[in-house]
Amino acid sequence: MRTESLSFLRTLLDTPSPSGFERDGQRRWLDYVRANGATRTWNDAYGNCFAELAPSAAPAAGARPFTVAICGHADEIGLMVNHVDSNGFVYCKQIGGIDPASIVGKRLLLRSSVPGVTEPVIGLIGATAIHLQDRSGDPKVRKLHELFVDIGAKDEAAARARLNIGDPGTFLDSSMMLSDELIVARALDNRIGTWVAAEALRLCAQHAERHVRVVAVSTVQEEVGLHGAQMVAESLRPDVALVTDVGHATDSPGITHAQHGHFKMGAGPKIAIGSAMQPEVVERLLKTAERLTIPLQRGAVPGSSGTDTDSIFLAAGGIPCGLVSFPIRYMHTTVEMGHLRDLEQIAQVFAGFCEGLTGHERFAPTL
Repeated sequence: MRTESLSFLRTLLDTPSPSGFERDGQRRWLDYVRANGATRTWNDAYGNCFAELAPSAAPAAGARPFTVAICGHADEIGLMVNHVDSNGFVYCKQIGGIDPASIVGKRLLLRSSVPGVTEPVIGLIGATAIHLQDRSGDPKVRKLHELFVDIGAKDEAAARARLNIGDPGTFLDSSMMLSDELIVARALDNRIGTWVAAEALRLCAQHAERHVRVVAVSTVQEEVGLHGAQMVAESLRPDVALVTDVGHATDSPGITHAQHGHFKMGAGPKIAIGSAMQPEVVERLLKTAERLTIPLQRGAVPGSSGTDTDSIFLAAGGIPCGLVSFPIRYMHTTVEMGHLRDLEQIAQVFAGFCEGLTGHERFAPTL
């Protein structure tokens, strides 16, 4: 991967951006796209961000240029302060889907809204020593509301002097390279999507002749209901939307391939087939990948994809969509893992898709 692109990816991954609190990450995304080809950038009231690459020739007076949106979501899962007890221990609600069993003993970075508190508050999710646990009965996985966060406060007043109810937190785990090709991070889901949107825009900007308008989009609040994508679909109303998110790599132990499919890291991106994925868009993505000699792993999605695609395709009478995902292991943990080549290939396929358009395509069946 290009050095500058990898540096940008890791900056995105390491910038805390839980759902509803994405602004720090969105600022870094806008800085990058402004320096890498965008002819215009803007954001909406909730922080969805847009980077436009205009067609090389202006459309006829009064005509709307054919618009391709390349979308990924900026938010990540996290926790939110819900209660402080008399001893200064903090209890949280989840932001997005969290497995409580996977977070015991983890460190948290909490963003405080208390006036005068300018530094993040570090907390530890309490892990009672095995020597002190009651082991007389069957072991029980604690529910999230039973887990407490220790911020080192002596009592409730000391804790409330540092944190307010509603303050968000993310896990204090930085990205790392496990090898030259494998990256590990807490937020591959889905900072890689915003990276793909920015990288595809950069690749498109390298071509002097463009027949369509390309808009890279970094959406918010996907993990809590695909909310940002719904806003974007209504305001932008693209002719085509290309969406990327993470998908499950099922090449680690304990996964039934007959149930979940067989997908490998490093074997190419996953292309979704079915439901929200418009067949003509899917066909063009497949042909683009074939032209670029990029392998794609086909995934069966007969119903909900669980991605922004599910909101976008329903808007404006039906927006044609395609979904290409990044295969990762250990989704929604702090050790999500993926192969950089798969990630680069998504951006290349999306850029190739845009470059092959004339602006006169109609993505609809002939019936």
